[in-house]
Amino acid sequence: MPPTLRRASPLRLELPGHPVATLALAAAGAGLLTWLAAGRSKRAGPASQGGRQALPDRGRSYGSRGAEVTASAAQRLNHASSMLAASVLFDSGLEHYRGQFFNRAMYTPIVVSSITLASSLHGAGDTDPGSSRVRHAAQALAGLTGLVGFGFHAWNVGKREGGYSFQNLFYAAPIGAPMALTLAGILGVVAERVRDADPDAPELAGLPAGKVLALATAGMLLGTTAEAGLLHFRGAFQNPAMLLPVTLPPLGAAALALAATRAPGASQTEAKAAMWAVSAMGIIGVAFHAYGVARMMGGWGNWRQNLIDGPPLPAPPSFSGVALGGLAALELLERHRSRF
Repeated sequence: MPPTLRRASPLRLELPGHPVATLALAAAGAGLLTWLAAGRSKRAGPASQGGRQALPDRGRSYGSRGAEVTASAAQRLNHASSMLAASVLFDSGLEHYRGQFFNRAMYTPIVVSSITLASSLHGAGDTDPGSSRVRHAAQALAGLTGLVGFGFHAWNVGKREGGYSFQNLFYAAPIGAPMALTLAGILGVVAERVRDADPDAPELAGLPAGKVLALATAGMLLGTTAEAGLLHFRGAFQNPAMLLPVTLPPLGAAALALAATRAPGASQTEAKAAMWAVSAMGIIGVAFHAYGVARMMGGWGNWRQNLIDGPPLPAPPSFSGVALGGLAALELLERHRSRF
């Protein structure tokens, strides 16, 4: 009889070290490469000519003051994107670690948010006009990844028994969480567009940049409020401070919408105060969530368990990130005259 052929077992690649450590190294490496590439892809900005900025591709010149305002607003937008990306990086890391990364797609937001964070931090330190192609591409990737993640989470909720019930919305994959990465990407893309805009009359999609950005960030605040409200409703608002994320941000959104209706150049003191209040709330929220972890059985002594199951520490700063985007919009509204 002919010899029996044995079926060879598939070759498996075993990575050294803990999988989480490998993932962290991969994310850090991707971020570092993005940082290095962002500078090399920087588009040449305007050359200074006697205190004015000359834009050869447009054949026009603008006052240096206008260029300073757009550069400052772009940097603030990069700070906003950085805060949102960092929030996503640590929040998705904790939540997906709790889920044991059972789906390989769960690695994606960690790597992409690392790239987005590096790109945004690079932009935050960039004081020159002109955009970076790598930064722009990285931010666009973040926006798309967040939308795909939203689809995955929505599918995860809908496939459970009972479908889109409160029970599943409370305890399945948080349906709105991936959109924070999309918001980070949008703010990062807008930062690059503002850098390339006419410094005296910056526009987005053919409309005044300040007005468009103010209305967009108002919508972002309302969306972030909806996600926080769902989870705080699950917690029965047992601490009165849990009402703040569902009351203060909507008021801030209303202030931004009102600011967009005012005449260009008008003072936006009240709206800026509202944005700083929302930003502070996001930072203070980390302390409240840390207190929530401390109240769980074992407190911080059982941090490995309680950090995963307790209130998410990285979530509240997403409000701060969006509020910084609102401050950039107000800066553009206050210091630029519109042609509309």
